[in-house]
Amino acid sequence: MLARLGALGLVLGSLAGLAGACASSESSDGTGGSATGTGGQGAQGGTPTGGQGGSPSGGAGGTGGQGAVATGGQGGQGGAPCPEGTLVCEGTLARTCDGNGGFTTTVDCAPDICVPGLGCAVCVPGSAACNGSSSEVCAPDGSGYLTTFCDPDQGVTCNPNTGKCVGACAPEALSRSYIGCDYYPTVTSNVVSSTPFYFAVIVSNTTSNPANVLVTRGAATVATTTVAASSVAVVQLPWVDTLKNNTTTVLVPSGAYRLRTDQPVTVYQYNPLQYTLQSQYSYTNDASLLLPVNAWTGEYRTAARQTLSTGLPGFIAITASEDGTTVSLSPGPMGGGVSAGAGISATGDGTATLNRGDVLEVFSGGSADPGDMSGSLVSADKPVQVIGGHTCTYLPDPVCCCDHIEETVPPVAALGTRYLVTPPIVAAGGNPVQQVVRFIATADNTTLTYDPPQPGAPTDIAQAGGFVELVNSTADFEVEASSRIIAVQYMEGQQSVGMGDPAMTLAVPVQQYRTSYLFHAPTNYEASFVNVTAPTGTAVTLDGAPVVGFVPIGGSGYSVARVALSNAGSGDHTVDAPEAVGVSVYGYGQYTSYWYPGGQNVQLIGN
Repeated sequence: MLARLGALGLVLGSLAGLAGACASSESSDGTGGSATGTGGQGAQGGTPTGGQGGSPSGGAGGTGGQGAVATGGQGGQGGAPCPEGTLVCEGTLARTCDGNGGFTTTVDCAPDICVPGLGCAVCVPGSAACNGSSSEVCAPDGSGYLTTFCDPDQGVTCNPNTGKCVGACAPEALSRSYIGCDYYPTVTSNVVSSTPFYFAVIVSNTTSNPANVLVTRGAATVATTTVAASSVAVVQLPWVDTLKNNTTTVLVPSGAYRLRTDQPVTVYQYNPLQYTLQSQYSYTNDASLLLPVNAWTGEYRTAARQTLSTGLPGFIAITASEDGTTVSLSPGPMGGGVSAGAGISATGDGTATLNRGDVLEVFSGGSADPGDMSGSLVSADKPVQVIGGHTCTYLPDPVCCCDHIEETVPPVAALGTRYLVTPPIVAAGGNPVQQVVRFIATADNTTLTYDPPQPGAPTDIAQAGGFVELVNSTADFEVEASSRIIAVQYMEGQQSVGMGDPAMTLAVPVQQYRTSYLFHAPTNYEASFVNVTAPTGTAVTLDGAPVVGFVPIGGSGYSVARVALSNAGSGDHTVDAPEAVGVSVYGYGQYTSYWYPGGQNVQLIGN
C-alpha cells in the first residue's frame, strides 16, 4: 500500500503540472487563478510538495516510497484560457473549462482523487503496485484496481518497482495464441475401454529453457515433470469417470485437470493416447489442441455432432478457470433435444454456476429426442473453455465405424470470415479423400462464397447458430462469409475412405495464421500427415527442410501441400515461413484417427 501511495503521488504531481496552464486561466488579466497542483501523499517519510496558488505553474508531484521527493511538471506560461471542455484539477476539485477563462462545472472528488483529463477517480489509470504475490493495476477508467495473481507455479513474481507481474509466463509476456502456461485438460465422453487405454496430455516446450510442469485436480497434485528445452513430454492422467462414462448432462466439481508451467508451452490432449496397446485396439480416439487461459473469453458458439442413430449423443464440455463463474446456455436454431440436468433444460436453455476446474458437460438428446449441440451460444461472466464433440459417431451415419471426436472451440471474437478448407489424405502421395464440412453462423443472414465454386454448396445461413454442410467433399477451396463463422471438418469412416474413422478439427481463419509453429504428431500411429496452406510462392520449411508439392487453391492466392510425417524421433515438428501460413495435423490407426489444428493465433478480430 505504501508503494502504491508513493507511486500515485508521483503520477498525480506530474499530471497536475501538465494541467497547470489550463487551470490557471480563471482571472481576466491572465494571471493565475486558484489552480493549485496537489502533491500525492508520500510514503515512509516522503515529502509531498503542493502547487503554487495564483500562478500559472503546476503543482509539484508527491513522492514515491522510501522518502524520495519527486518534482512535478513545469506549469504553463502566460494566461491563455484553457480550451472549452478541458477537465483540470485543483486538489480534489474537478473543473471543466468554458474556454473563456472560467469554468462551467466544479465537482469535489473527495474522498477520491481528481485526475486531469479524466476527473474524479479512485486511482490513476495504469498505476500499479504489488500486494503480496498479486499485482494491482488501476483500471483504464480509474474506477478501481484489477488484481492479477503472480503465480509462482508459473515462475511469475511481482516486481516492486513496476507493480506488475514479471516472468516468461507473466500475462503481459504472452500473446493470444495456442502457446501459454496455464491449461485445463478435460476428459470428455468416450466409449473406449478404460484399461489398458489412458487419457494423456502431450506438452511441447517451445523455449530454449527447461519447463517445469505441475498438474493438479482441485487441491490435489496429480503429476509433475520437467520438459527439456525444445522437447516434448507425455503426461498420463487418470480418467475422470463421471465425464468419460457419461451420456447425460452433468456438472462435475473439479472435473478438469489444471496444467501449469514456468515456460510457454503447447498442450494437446488425447482421448485416449494409444490406439493399440497390449494387443488390443482402442477403435475410438481423437485429440484436441488446447488453448491457454489467456486466450479464453466468455462468448462462444459451439461445434459438435448430432445424436447418432444408435442413440449415442454429441456433447459440449465447458470448463471454468475462476470461482463463481456464471454460464448461460442458449440453443441454436437447429439444436433439437438436449439431455436435461445441472440447470440445463431439455430445450437447451439454462444457467449454471461453476468454480475453478468445474466442468459442465451437456449432451444432445438420446434416440427418443435427438439433437445437435452445434450452434448453441455459451455466455459466461468470466473466461471459460469450450470443447465440442461426440461420444462415438458414424460419418456419414451409418457408415462404419463410430469414433470419438472432439475439438476445442475458439471464442467468437477470434473467429474469422475467410477460411481455406483442405481435405486429408490417407497415404503419402495419394489423392484427398472424402470429408464432411460444416459451416456454423454467428450472425443472422450469413452468406457464403466459394473459390473455386463448389457445385451444390449452400450459400446462405438464415440464423445465428444455424449451420449448413458439404458432404463427401474432396476439393480444396476457399470460403468467405459475410460474418464470422466456424468451419468444422470431419473425417469419414474407414469403410468410406479406406483408413481411420471419424475425427474432427476446426479450420483456422486466415486472419489467425502464424509464421512459425511447433506441433506434435504421436509416433505410435501408423501414419501421420500435415496439410500446410501458404500464400502461393512462399518458401515454407518443415523441420528445416523445404516443403514441396504445393497445389493452388482456386484463385485464392494460397496453395496447399500435404506432407507425410516421420514416426522417427519425438514426434515434435516445426513449420516456419516468412509469411503467415496454416497447419493441420492428422493421423491414422486401424479403425481410428486423430485430427487437430497444428496451432493458431487467438487474437480478437474486429467485426
